[in-house]
Amino acid sequence: MSHTQPVNKAMINFMSKRKIAMVFSLILISISIGSLVTKGLNLGIDFTGGYLIEAGYQNDVDLDKVRTALANADFKDAQVQNFGSSKDIIVRIAPRADINKATIADNVLSVLTSTSDQVVEMRRVEFVGPQVGDELRDDGGIALLVALGCILIYISLRFQMKSAVGAILALVHDVIITIGFFSLIQMEFDLSVLASILAVIGYSLNDTVVVLDRIRETFRSVRKTSAEDILNMSINQTLSRTIVTSLTTLLVLFALFFFGGEIIHGFAMALIVGVIIGTYSSIYIASSTLMMMNIHKQDFLVVAKEEVVDDAP
Repeated sequence: MSHTQPVNKAMINFMSKRKIAMVFSLILISISIGSLVTKGLNLGIDFTGGYLIEAGYQNDVDLDKVRTALANADFKDAQVQNFGSSKDIIVRIAPRADINKATIADNVLSVLTSTSDQVVEMRRVEFVGPQVGDELRDDGGIALLVALGCILIYISLRFQMKSAVGAILALVHDVIITIGFFSLIQMEFDLSVLASILAVIGYSLNDTVVVLDRIRETFRSVRKTSAEDILNMSINQTLSRTIVTSLTTLLVLFALFFFGGEIIHGFAMALIVGVIIGTYSSIYIASSTLMMMNIHKQDFLVVAKEEVVDDAP
């Protein structure tokens, strides 16, 4: 009992704010799902299929003028936006049977040149067929579900079912909010962003496992203490490690976002949001779920009892 006093004095009472955290999470999830339903995701060419053409100008380019010229040239569905700077643009065109793959780049370049006195440089031309886009989208969704299923099995074996439920809810919470963020700001969602979502699952799981492991050990070693106090002690004991890990990871991700170039903006942004939300969910969502499921010492002693029976002659 005496050895727990210093911890209690310096302890942050996270669990006292768990109801506020739950309401906050429900609001974020509601906004995310609402945005996904009403606005959807701004799917990149990897998923939708079509043509992606990147061009560079010597000076700033008038996007409205470019859009009008492309529409007049029978590219009414073309999406035009700046890419990295006001001098660079990306043109996205949905796949169409009447478009010649071999000449589309030349046709678009001709239109772009006609709208400006500047020299226009064609930098990149990509094509993804609609069947490939559908396959990538379906395979990506399956990969996400398989990852969550494997994690559920792993946590159930490593700890116990209540901990597994808390970990899975934390991961689903992180994924929904991260994807919802992309829907809300309509940032392009492509394969690199999907890869970062899977990385977020791994990062968040690692953080959650550290907290759950400490919770298990504390339940086994501390007696005559409420579950709320044990959860608070466990979170506080891992807090410095969590903060240091998250801050160093965020430093790298912000460097990638600001200096890594436009091509990895989506990847870095998804990881930044995921790391922040994942750190928060490891502290509040996983632990609060254990509180709601009435976690107690006996939940972590089942394995120990089985081992005693097995060792009996």
